Amino acid sequence: MKLGFIGTGEITKAVVSGIISSNIKFKRIYISKRNSKISNQLQKKNSKIIIDSDNQNIIENSDWIFLAITPNVAIKILEKLKFKKKQTIISFISTIKMKELKKLIKVKALIVRAIPLPPISLKKGPVPIFPANKKVKNFFNKIGDCIELKNENLSLNFWATSSLMAPYYELLNNVSKWIQKKGVNKIKSQKYVTSLFLALSENALSNSNRDLKILVKHSQTPKGLNEQTLRFLKNKNFYKSLNSSLNKIVSRLK
Repeated sequence: MKLGFIGTGEITKAVVSGIISSNIKFKRIYISKRNSKISNQLQKKNSKIIIDSDNQNIIENSDWIFLAITPNVAIKILEKLKFKKKQTIISFISTIKMKELKKLIKVKALIVRAIPLPPISLKKGPVPIFPANKKVKNFFNKIGDCIELKNENLSLNFWATSSLMAPYYELLNNVSKWIQKKGVNKIKSQKYVTSLFLALSENALSNSNRDLKILVKHSQTPKGLNEQTLRFLKNKNFYKSLNSSLNKIVSRLK
């Protein structure tokens, strides 16, 4: 199998890194030269990675094409490119829905929308796809946890939650800096905070088949520290504001 990536940003970097460290069998991976820093970094990781400055060449040489470009760039370049009917086209583009993708691509190829996130470089994290497809599911299950969706409008909710990456990292950054201001050095504070949230996330994942309210309940004791902080954040409408932000993102995606 020969894979081609149009667009060479952080998501391409993460997905390709995940692929080359997995048991996915591939003959070549063709990547755009658009971001020379990232493309050169990837090429150094594996001799089967080929850099090409011509997107059409990438399409001609690949069985699967991954669209890892911004919506604005996609609208400018996709309708000028010639895809093949037998190709599998995976779109990482957030705001271009299936109907418009088909118009831009023009041929009746297999098109699947997917939402990989940076931790896929570590072969971790969910990868929602629409529509459901067995071979695409099997592919992403080798570098993450694929979730098949049968309704494109429902998939917008998953795209929306991907907007929580930066806020999550800012939460870690903020807590770490708070600890540093109390006199703890940067390395120790960052290690503590990241390790803490990793442990909490792994515990939540191991209990993901249960109602998450149980974790909320069991992490508190009457008049305890967690109860106090949770009550404070609720009184400040922290979680309501979070939901409002997600609703705005969904509206934007529509």
